[in-house]
Amino acid sequence: MTGAEPAVPGFEALWSVVIGGVVPGPEPLSCYCCSCCRRLRLLPFGIIMCFRLSLISGSGLVLLCLVLGAVRSYALELNWKDSTNATCLYAKWQMNFTIYYETTNKTHKTVTISDVGKNVTYNGSSCGDDQNGPKIAVQFGSGFSWMVNFTKEESSYLIDSISFSYNTNDTTTFPDAKHKGIVPVNKSAAIKIPLNNIFRCNSLLTIESDNVIQHYWDVHVQAFVQNGTVSKKEYLCDKDKTSTTVAPIIHTTVPSPTTTPTSKQKPKVGTYSVTNGNGTCLLATMGLQLNITQEKVASVININPNTTDFTGSCHPQTAQLRLNSSIIKYLEFIFAMKNENRFYLKEVNASMFLANGSVFSIANNNLSYWDAPLGSSYMCNKEQTVSVSGTFQINTFDLRVQPFNVKEGKYSTAQDCSADDDNYLVPIAVGAALAGVLILVLLAYFIGLKRHHAGYEQF
Repeated sequence: MTGAEPAVPGFEALWSVVIGGVVPGPEPLSCYCCSCCRRLRLLPFGIIMCFRLSLISGSGLVLLCLVLGAVRSYALELNWKDSTNATCLYAKWQMNFTIYYETTNKTHKTVTISDVGKNVTYNGSSCGDDQNGPKIAVQFGSGFSWMVNFTKEESSYLIDSISFSYNTNDTTTFPDAKHKGIVPVNKSAAIKIPLNNIFRCNSLLTIESDNVIQHYWDVHVQAFVQNGTVSKKEYLCDKDKTSTTVAPIIHTTVPSPTTTPTSKQKPKVGTYSVTNGNGTCLLATMGLQLNITQEKVASVININPNTTDFTGSCHPQTAQLRLNSSIIKYLEFIFAMKNENRFYLKEVNASMFLANGSVFSIANNNLSYWDAPLGSSYMCNKEQTVSVSGTFQINTFDLRVQPFNVKEGKYSTAQDCSADDDNYLVPIAVGAALAGVLILVLLAYFIGLKRHHAGYEQF
C-alpha cells in the first residue's frame, strides 16, 4: 500500500520514515506528525509509517500504525468505524502461516509466510448490518487474503469462522508448484466471548487445516463495540488462563555476542509425539536449552516439558514438531528426507518473549543435523548444540528422535551420534594397549627361548 493507492475510499495515506528514532527537522518526536496520526508508536531503530484519515460519510474508516522494528514479526492493528465515526470493530494481533505444497517433480515443500504486515490492505472489512455480522478482511503479499467473521448472540458474540487463501501462481513464493491457482482454506473457530468484552490471547493459537498451519498470538479483538469505546474488560483464552508457570531464565553478561553461556541447571527431558490418521508418526525425547544473545547479553531458557504444549504434522517428505509455552510462542523442528533413504533436521523456527518485554524471532531452513537412515531413530545421549544462527543455539540432552516410519508407537533401532561414539574410544584404547603388552611379552619370551637354545649348542 502506498500513498498513491489508498486501501479504501476516503483513506488518505501520508507516511513519514524515521530511521533510528530520529525525526528530520527541528520538531521533537513527541510532536512530529501530531496533525496526521491518531496513534503513534516507535521501537528503537524502527520505521514509523504514519497514516492520515480523511473523514467521509457512510463508509468505514481504518486507523492503523505499523511499526517495523528489529523483531521479525509484524503487528496488525485495525480500528474500524461506522458512518457516525464511532468504533464498531477493533483488533490487534500477529499471525503467520506455514503452507505445505506439492511440486512438479512429486516432492513436497513448505513455505512460511511471516511478513504479513507488509503491503497490507483491509478491503471488505465491515461493521456489519442487520443481515451480516462484522468481519475483518486482510490482503497482503502476492495474492494472500485472510478473513474472520463474527456473529452475535443474546449476551455474547462469536469469532465464527476464519478463511485464508493463497495463490500458487506466485512462482517466487511457490517455486515449481504442481497445482496452480488460488487455494482456499476455511476453518470454523466458534470462540464465544461475552458482549462488551475484548478477547485477549497472548499465547500461541494454532489452526491446522488443508496443508496450512496458521499461527496467531498477541491477539486483542472486540466486535460489536458499544458506544464507540473499546472495552477494558478482558476475556482470556484458555491458554492464557493456564499459562502461570514460567520457564527459568538466566541472564549473564558475556564478552562477545557469539559467546554462548552455559546454564548450571540441566533441563528436564521431555517426551513428545505427533499423530495422524495412521497413529503415531513422529517421536522425540530430549532435554532442551535455548541460548539467546542480544547486545552482548545472553539469556538461557531451559524448557520445562511439564508446562510445554506440543503439536505437529507428518507428510510424505517432511515432518514437524512444534512446541509452545507461556514464554515460547513457538519452537518448530522441521525434518526432511535426504536421497529417499535418510532423514535429517532441516529447519528450525522460533519466536519467544524475552525478559525485557521484547520478542525474539529467528528462522533457518538450511540446517543439517540429526542425520540417520530411514526406518531408524537418531540418538545422542551427550550434550549437542544446534546452531540456528550466531545469536541463537539449542543445546540438546539425552536426545532421541524418529520423524518417519514409526511403527506401533515405538522407536526403531537407533543410530548413535558421533559424540556417543567417543564413549567407545576408552575401551578400544585399553584393549589395544593390552594387546600391545601381550605382543611384547610373547616377543620377549621367544627371543629369550632362542638365546637359551643357542647357549646349549656351544658345548
